[in-house]
Amino acid sequence: MQRKSVSLYIGSLLTGLLFLMMIVSLFWTPYEANEMDTSIALESPSWAHPFGTDNFGRDIFSRILEGSKTAFFVGFTSIIIALTFGFIIGAISGYFGGMIDEVLMRIIDAILSIPGILFAIMLVTVFSTGLQNTILALGVMGIPTFARVIRSGFIQVKEYEFVKSSKAKGAGPLRIIFKHILPNISSQIIVASTLFFSAAVLAESGLSYLGLGIQPPDASWGRMLSEAQIYMTVAPWYIGITGMFITLLVLGFNLLGDGLRDISDKKI
Repeated sequence: MQRKSVSLYIGSLLTGLLFLMMIVSLFWTPYEANEMDTSIALESPSWAHPFGTDNFGRDIFSRILEGSKTAFFVGFTSIIIALTFGFIIGAISGYFGGMIDEVLMRIIDAILSIPGILFAIMLVTVFSTGLQNTILALGVMGIPTFARVIRSGFIQVKEYEFVKSSKAKGAGPLRIIFKHILPNISSQIIVASTLFFSAAVLAESGLSYLGLGIQPPDASWGRMLSEAQIYMTVAPWYIGITGMFITLLVLGFNLLGDGLRDISDKKI
């Protein structure tokens, strides 16, 4: 089996299993995720609590399941925001070019000059913490990535003969963009989306770890990791299990993106 097939297979398997876990959490968790019982705080894994309990006696397995909903929700909604505005900017810039392209790209360059996570921290600090503002910050953080990918695709495809032929027949910009150009760069957008998903999950975990993202009592893997580090010596399973799920989700989408990119390159 070739390397690209392995990446795609493992990435699909990991993301599929974690997505299935998230679907299950919509209907069932062993315990209520925020149910506290300090009498069983920091219990090691057992039949009753497969992943043990945290410092408040909450079932870690239930909170991992609940946190998966946060991770996927943040990832998907961040992609929607970043892709929507990134597509508008990238399409206008790549299709029309000239001064419009120059102005829009200089704005994108200015945003890219600030490291993504620092930009997200700045936005969250300005607009306060919480789920909605975290999603907004991560979505804005991803706009330059999608804008550049889409602009590059538009610049390449608009020079194809069938696009020029459509222009010569009198087709308008919207028809050309959505009927001729967009279908030919869809694979690039899908690859960028999978890679951005993992970046968004990792950034959300980082923000929540610092106390700037998802706030208690909502379950977030990053927040759980922050709480677990205090008890690393007495409850190593807490930090180990939480870190493992963050790693698996990020790794899964990265491998999926790499596999899709290899397939896309082969087609090109």
